[in-house]
Amino acid sequence: MFLHLGGDVIVPKKDIVAILDIKSRSSDITREFLKIADDEGFVVNICQPGKEKTFVITNSEVYFSPISCTTLKKRALSVP
Repeated sequence: MFLHLGGDVIVPKKDIVAILDIKSRSSDITREFLKIADDEGFVVNICQPGKEKTFVITNSEVYFSPISCTTLKKRALSVP
């Protein structure tokens, strides 16, 4: 099945590695991971700057989503 991340972005649930709150990017290692992903072109921002609530790591991209990680988790669990 698929998970709607916001905007017009839908990803296969099987491709999702992690759904993390944007506050976790304050960690040094997370900041470094996101910087490297951005430098290599893997970051996709699907919301307005400053409105990010969650980042979703998939097999091929890192998405910044305006939807909270709690809501995304509920969506992921409710869809078979």
